[in-house]
Amino acid sequence: MYQYEMFELSLTGEPPQGSQALFTFQTVFHLDGEEKTVKGFYAGSNTYKVRFLPKKTGRYSWKTESIIPLEGPVAGEEECLPARTGRHGMVKTEGLHFVYEDGTKYLPFGTTIYALAHQSGEIIEQTMHTLEHAPFNKVRHCIFPKHYRYNHNEPQFFPFEKNAEGKWDVHRPCMDYWEHFEKILVRLGDMGIETDLILFHPYDRWGFSIMSMEEWKIHLDYLLRRLSAYPFIWWSLANEYDLMFNRTMEDWYEIEEFVAANDCYGHLLSNHNCVHFYDFTRPNVTHCCIQTDGMHKAAEWQERYQKPVVFDECCYEGNIDMAWGNISAFELVNRFWRGCIQGAFVTHGETYVSEDEVLWWARGGRLKGQSAQRIAFLKDFLYSLPSCISPWKEPFVMGPDDRNITATVFEKPEEAYERFRALVNTEERELSQAKDACYYGHCGDQVYIKYFARQCCAMCFLTLPEDKKYEVEIIDAWEMTRTTALEEACGRVEVRLPGKEGIAVIAKQLP
Repeated sequence: MYQYEMFELSLTGEPPQGSQALFTFQTVFHLDGEEKTVKGFYAGSNTYKVRFLPKKTGRYSWKTESIIPLEGPVAGEEECLPARTGRHGMVKTEGLHFVYEDGTKYLPFGTTIYALAHQSGEIIEQTMHTLEHAPFNKVRHCIFPKHYRYNHNEPQFFPFEKNAEGKWDVHRPCMDYWEHFEKILVRLGDMGIETDLILFHPYDRWGFSIMSMEEWKIHLDYLLRRLSAYPFIWWSLANEYDLMFNRTMEDWYEIEEFVAANDCYGHLLSNHNCVHFYDFTRPNVTHCCIQTDGMHKAAEWQERYQKPVVFDECCYEGNIDMAWGNISAFELVNRFWRGCIQGAFVTHGETYVSEDEVLWWARGGRLKGQSAQRIAFLKDFLYSLPSCISPWKEPFVMGPDDRNITATVFEKPEEAYERFRALVNTEERELSQAKDACYYGHCGDQVYIKYFARQCCAMCFLTLPEDKKYEVEIIDAWEMTRTTALEEACGRVEVRLPGKEGIAVIAKQLP
């Protein structure tokens, strides 16, 4: 076996009596005095499996404990070799950012394909081919099928079978479904794409969303036994959890605790809202998963929650008749820049009208829009920086005209700015922030970035450290160009701009 890759033991035995989802079966792995207990699962056809994700190299010993008589070795040893090229382990949080377990930087550039696993083989192949040539390294998709506008197809498989009365039976997992789903999961992982797995959602005509809490937990128990050892997976408790009116907040906290307690590897975990944010202060929650286009609040939320902020739904590039699905390609790119320049993260989606109802956001297929290549440009730019971006509050410096205006009122002109701030209440400040926002980020003293979004400035002033020299570039987010504006800048400098939307200025410290 290899470090950071799932190792699987397969044993044979008689099928479990009663529930095929719940029974006592586990394996204990030992290495250098440390042990990890991993629950196994029934995989159908008289086969039992246990999956283990080794984090360290060395020689592991293992022993299986089961009340079911199993054929074949129930104890043994296995050498774990160093990670192969391109295998970096699970994604973890590090402050306001993400990183792989081996320390490699990870910047999530996600997309949404809700019902990816519930499509025909032809559409899945189209989707995989598209993803091979797209910039996305995370995909949000669902365990359960989704029913909504532009998404009416009937899946071939479901997570579990029906009983004699025609009702879903969570004690009888559908093995064809899970094998099918895992093939998709592995293909994405082999492309370097994380699966942000949505466990529940309200868009349902089959009855999964209204099952009892007990049924949900039985389903989750099997899912976690089966999938937790995959390194390239995150848990999203729900898509728009607050639209599932049959669940209380206490129910969601219970589900959250159950997932965290039964995932022995500690994958990333969050919950996606429609209106009301989940409580991101909860210890099990690793990052903020947010539906809003309020990118001007990113720095505030980073400070409040002290966790990475991911705008996992900020409307989609497209032309359907719903407001969330008809923003322009430029506006989606603009929202990516607004979020990312502050050190937050943004997720893509696409909803162009199609006679065959194959819209990317729901079913995948082919991308038709113009934002993906520009998101790729932004991704390459951010990965080229010396470190992850943090929010930057540019020092306030008054110009000569500002000083003239305030000279007759204040002994110190800077007092005018503080007096203005004192006059503005929270609501007014937020409205002003949304209307006038520029977006600032920095990588220590090495890089400073200012993004003007919808503003069409012909010039700007940039306040840099006096004791260092910087090269200043102008970046056009839409045209994907970079142009040098100043070669050796320091202190307060004026930068001439092209007077159009989607312009950023970056100052990079010279050696």
